[in-house]
Amino acid sequence: MNITFLQELFSSITRRDALLRRRTDDRIHFDHTHLLKACHALLNSDGEASSIALASRVLAIYARLDVTEKQRFFERLTVEFSADPERVDTAYAAYRDSRDNRDLQVLFDACEPSRQELLRRLNLTSGGTHEMVRMREDLLGLLRDNPELRALDADFAHLFGSWFNRGFLVLKRIDWNTTPAAILEKIIRYEAVHEIQDWDDLRRRLDSRDRRCFGFFHPALGDEPLIFVEVALHKGLPDQIQAILDSDTHDIEDAEAADTAAFFGISNCQTGLRGISFGNFLIKQVVQELKQELPGLRYFVTLSPVPGFRQWLESAYRGDDSPLEPEARALLAQLDDPGWPDDPERSAKLRELIMPLAAYYLLHEKNAKGLPHNPVARFHLGNGAELHRLNWLGDTSRKGMQQSAGLMVNYLYVLEEIERNHEQYTTNGTIARSSGVRDLSRRARKLLKGDTVK
Repeated sequence: MNITFLQELFSSITRRDALLRRRTDDRIHFDHTHLLKACHALLNSDGEASSIALASRVLAIYARLDVTEKQRFFERLTVEFSADPERVDTAYAAYRDSRDNRDLQVLFDACEPSRQELLRRLNLTSGGTHEMVRMREDLLGLLRDNPELRALDADFAHLFGSWFNRGFLVLKRIDWNTTPAAILEKIIRYEAVHEIQDWDDLRRRLDSRDRRCFGFFHPALGDEPLIFVEVALHKGLPDQIQAILDSDTHDIEDAEAADTAAFFGISNCQTGLRGISFGNFLIKQVVQELKQELPGLRYFVTLSPVPGFRQWLESAYRGDDSPLEPEARALLAQLDDPGWPDDPERSAKLRELIMPLAAYYLLHEKNAKGLPHNPVARFHLGNGAELHRLNWLGDTSRKGMQQSAGLMVNYLYVLEEIERNHEQYTTNGTIARSSGVRDLSRRARKLLKGDTVK
C-alpha cells in the first residue's frame, strides 16, 4: 500500500471539504429549519461523495447558529428523527411470533432512531468527529434545563463509545523538546486541576528529571488531546501539592531513585466526551510506560483534590438541623478565618474533627445513582483504585482551602487489584479503602448524631 498516495488523498479530501464550507454564503441568515432541511437531505443521500458534501454543509450551518437556534435544532432532532413506533410494533410482532434471528435483527434496526444514522453520516466529512464532539459539548450545556434531550445525548454517547474505543487511542509522552508547540499550548489551556501559570511553569512540569507527562490522542482529532496526566516521581507517597508545584523543589536527584509515581494532575480536555470512559486504560498504560522506563517504581498513587468537600462540610455544621454537636459546629465555624492554618493549636483540633468527617464523606455520601458524591472519587474508584490516605493541609492554596479545607487524597493503584476493585465497585458499589481510612470513617459515626452506617 502506497502510504504517500493515501496521505495525498486524505489531504485532497480535507482541502475540498474546507473549500465547500468556505463557499457557504456568509450573507445568508441560517436558522434551525435550514439545518433540519440539510439533515433530511443528508439522510436521503445515496452516494458517498454527495453525503460527504452534504455532511460538510450540515456542520457549516450548525456552526452559524446561536444558542437558541441550536436548542431548537436539538429539540426537533430528538422528536422528528426518532424511531418509527409503527415500524417498531410491526417488527416486534413478527419477532414475538417467530423468535427468529432475522426478525430480531429487523427489530433492532427498527428500534434505532434515525438520529444515529444522521450522526454517522456527519462523521464522514473531514474534521467531522471533532465538530461532533463540540456539538455534544453544546448539547451537554442544555441538558439540565431540557431533560427531554437526554435521548439525543444517549445517541451521541453510544456512538462515541465506539468511535473512541480504546483500541483507536494512542498514548504519547508529552515532552518539552519534541512535542509540537501547538500541543503544548493546549496542555496549558486544558489543565483543569492545578493551573499552569506560564511557559516556564510548563517547562518545569515537562523538562525536569522528576516529572513525566502523558496524553491520549485519537487519529480523527489530530493534535487535540483527549486526556492527559502529569506525573511526579517521588521517594515515598507525597502528601502535599505545593512542594510538587514549586519550581525550586526536587524530591529526588535522579529518576532512578524514585520508588513512587504520583499522578497529581489528570485533565479531561474535551467536554464533549464527558462520560466516555478511557481513564482506566490511560492510567494502566501510563503505569506500564513508567515501569518499562523505571523498573524500580513500586507505588502508583494520585495526589488528588476533594472538590465539594468544604461545601458539604459547611452544610453539616450550619443550620439548626446540623447532625454535629454544638462544640464541633463552633470549631468548624473557625474555617471562615483564613489564618487558622497558621495557628498550630486550632489546626490540630480541626484536624481531629475534619479528617474523620472527610473519610465519611468519601465513603458514604452518595449521589442519586448511589455512587460517591465526590467526582474525583468516582473517577479513581471506578478505575479500580483504592482510597488509601487522607492528607491534612495537602493543598494550602486559596483554591485548595476553598474547595476542600486544604485536604488532599492519595488513591492507590495496585495493578494486581485494579480489575477486582473495579468489578466490586461497579457491581455492588464496594469502595476499596485502606484500614486507615476505614478507621477514620468509624470515628465519624461518633461525631454525626443518628448515623447508622455500619
